[in-house]
Amino acid sequence: MRVQVAIIGSGPAGLLLGQLLTNAGIDNVILDRVGKDYILGRVRAGVLEDGTVRLLDEAGASARLHAEGLQHGGFSLAFDGRNHRIDLAGMTGKKVTVYGQTEVTRDLMQERERSGAKTIYEADNVNVHDFGSTSPYTTYEHGGKTRRIDCDFIAGCDGFHGVSRRSVPESAISTYERAYPFGWLGVLAEVPPVANELIYANHARGFALCSMRSMTRSRYYVQCPLDDKVEAWSDERFWDELRRRLPLENAEAVTPGPSFEKSIAPLRSFVAEPMRFGGLFLAGDAAHIVPPTGAKGLNLAASDVHYLFEGLHEYYADRSMAGLDAYSQRALQRVWKAVRFSWSMTMMMHRFPDTGAFGQKIQEAELDYLVHSRAAATALAENYVGLPF
Repeated sequence: MRVQVAIIGSGPAGLLLGQLLTNAGIDNVILDRVGKDYILGRVRAGVLEDGTVRLLDEAGASARLHAEGLQHGGFSLAFDGRNHRIDLAGMTGKKVTVYGQTEVTRDLMQERERSGAKTIYEADNVNVHDFGSTSPYTTYEHGGKTRRIDCDFIAGCDGFHGVSRRSVPESAISTYERAYPFGWLGVLAEVPPVANELIYANHARGFALCSMRSMTRSRYYVQCPLDDKVEAWSDERFWDELRRRLPLENAEAVTPGPSFEKSIAPLRSFVAEPMRFGGLFLAGDAAHIVPPTGAKGLNLAASDVHYLFEGLHEYYADRSMAGLDAYSQRALQRVWKAVRFSWSMTMMMHRFPDTGAFGQKIQEAELDYLVHSRAAATALAENYVGLPF
């Protein structure tokens, strides 16, 4: 098989890039090592920046998002027993849309199927070859046979553990990482959310987040030790702990119920540089990871896709390499700003092992300054709704 662009990974980044390319008449194929049902079974965050929504519009995969997504013009920072609302719309003129990543993935899959573009699931032993030359190609095993796809370019959208970044020689890549000494215990339940907007809570017992997928499905998190076991957290224990970390008005509004998904996720900040290696381009989690505190993971993947698609479209329309040559620098400038924001939110909202009484007072002073300074609150709002791309 020969295509213009081979895409490794059928998560949101790979599917979004594939649909934009297909709509522009650029032939592409997507490979993934797992099946469609497995991909749709993964539960991820779902706070979408305005720029991400615009890209989904461009891809033709946003009808259900606009019908079912929840537009939020603000969120609350909870500390010292009170809520302090950050007015996103008033300070930036923009809102965010709450819409689950699983639903974004489903919409993109359906649009790809409607367009007739090819996706190969359960492709074993996917490998990328000769991406330093003008004739890159990928190989994979399917149906008991080894198969080859020749292409002009390879887009590595296969996540943190994927083959794309691992195929780059160590001497050609630099990585930067910060692992955080705690995790997030997350619960998904068919109960109404505690509030109409998200609540980020800083508490002496640890961080908590009240989020939602709809007005009948809630997503909640509490900070927990990395060595905690999910089995040790009954639903009753979780709801009790969540209430302890929220202001009284929110604690009383919590509607407990049986969880249908419960997991503990570690937190890390990670960036790989550069994001281009000849004909191989990294995008999304293959190149960077952010803690979920700032809701940037999926949105960063979307901005990577924006820059990469622009470069590929320019190449096939005008035979110019300018956009592709600039891809890594353009993407990384935005990546590092989002990494900084997610890191700062994580540092401000969580209890670290060495926080102590002094550190807690500093956090409280920072939060108090932030909510009482319009300049500081505006900077927070600008980053939360998403820097332009």
